Amino acid sequence: MRERNEATDINKLCASVPDDLAKIIREYPEIFPDDLPSGLPPERPQDHKIELEPGAQPTVRTQWRLTQPELQELRNQLDYLLAKGFIRPSTSPFAALILFTPKKDGGLRMCTDYRALNRVTIKSRYPIPRTDELIDNLRGARYFSKIDLHGSYHQIRVFADDCHKTSFRTRYGSYEYTVMPFGLTNAPSTFQLTMNGVFRDLLDKCVIIYLDDILIYSKTREQYLKDLEAVFQRLQQNRLITKGFKCEFFKQELEFLGHVISTERIRIDPKKLRAIQEWQPPTNLQQLQSFQGFVNYVRRFIPNMAGLTGPLTDLLQKGTFYEWGEKQQAAFEALKTLLMSPPVLRIADPERPFEVITDASDIAIGAVLMQDFGNGLQRIAYESRKMQSAERNYPVHDKEMLAIVHAFKIWRCYLTGADVTVRTDHKSLQYLRAQPNLNPRQIRWLDYLESNFTYKITYKKGANNIADALSRPSAQLAAVLVAQSNPLLSGLFTHGYSTDPFFNCLGFSRPSGSTFGSSPGLASSLRDPSISFPNLPIAWLD
Repeated sequence: MRERNEATDINKLCASVPDDLAKIIREYPEIFPDDLPSGLPPERPQDHKIELEPGAQPTVRTQWRLTQPELQELRNQLDYLLAKGFIRPSTSPFAALILFTPKKDGGLRMCTDYRALNRVTIKSRYPIPRTDELIDNLRGARYFSKIDLHGSYHQIRVFADDCHKTSFRTRYGSYEYTVMPFGLTNAPSTFQLTMNGVFRDLLDKCVIIYLDDILIYSKTREQYLKDLEAVFQRLQQNRLITKGFKCEFFKQELEFLGHVISTERIRIDPKKLRAIQEWQPPTNLQQLQSFQGFVNYVRRFIPNMAGLTGPLTDLLQKGTFYEWGEKQQAAFEALKTLLMSPPVLRIADPERPFEVITDASDIAIGAVLMQDFGNGLQRIAYESRKMQSAERNYPVHDKEMLAIVHAFKIWRCYLTGADVTVRTDHKSLQYLRAQPNLNPRQIRWLDYLESNFTYKITYKKGANNIADALSRPSAQLAAVLVAQSNPLLSGLFTHGYSTDPFFNCLGFSRPSGSTFGSSPGLASSLRDPSISFPNLPIAWLD
């Protein structure tokens, strides 16, 4: 149902953009209506089908009683959907139930519980894009637009023979959808398939799509206008409707899929960081899984993620009793502290050489991917993982080599065909190719590297290794992060940094009595990828 008082005003939309862009928007009023048009969307090759497992029987859920506000919202929703032609009365043997969840504005959102139907539905294997793959395509872009589709799923029909399977039961009768409802297991795949078909020849050239989020990117203003008009033409030709008041045009920085995108740079959306700072310690397995899900989503920004999350992932092991203790709390607080000031990352340039810095400890391996853009090495991504039990018994040489092999496997999409320099703090690895007595495991790993990559291994002393912190045990880092400092000692550090000629040039200063962590000045400067510190040991930063 359309959000109240948020109808698209084309005049208002055009007033917020340059004249040449406003002219293009005015040429396509059909894609900026106030609401979805009544009637069914056009038939498409990708109309949504619901294929059931052999022998599956109709699924039936009993509707429970609703509150008076829920009943009123139900009537409103039914009236709206019936008037649009998106649902119709049904006598189907299938029956899902209706649920209501609160909206941020205090209203209610109607949801259809299709879990029983989803359990007997044959799952689609059509892929949903990886966020990191999409973002890597933005290299070199300076102008961005984001288009949000109105009612997204409701712009796709349900295949005529499958409409009865979407039936839901209410106090006012049973109804079935004629358009694709939210909550069906294969709905995201169907929608992604439709969008990929509409924009196929523009994908990864000027358009990336994640479900109903369409991002247009261009390197020049002139090309941007051409690309935007090409997208508008596709939307109009395919009768796809946008939610104009949520669209963003002619931006040089915008939020996309939980990240803030700008020219050559990517950082975590500050709104996501605020949410993580307000996160309370998980009290059960489900809450911990939710927290881990968010952390995994931003793992490329987190050095030593494997080590940090070790005490948390231990609780996720099958058969493990959930007990939140001091180690888990320390790891939880360490992650939150680290995410208060996450690094800004660069978008990889495949035309430039790469540098991979690796390290291994007794429990984890880690790496950082870097490139020199003309002003010193800058970070592209972090990677780390816990070792398996057998790997923890490897000799040090093999653990360090495992870190290298793992980094090449994870970043294969970047490193294949590129010139790669590997830096390790294990000196003997720089002579790996010349070592005569390799064990079978080392031979297998070396064969993988030699067959797929162009690389050289160099030695980098551990004290100066930026990756060295990536594999350190989480308890060590957590202890540093949660320790209470002596005010006198903090004052000495403060005075030293503010008077040091190197750090003072970064604008580092502290008022009397302040602590190191109370201001982001130094930390944010050192994490800025545009600032290079070629001779500074900065493993402690990460």
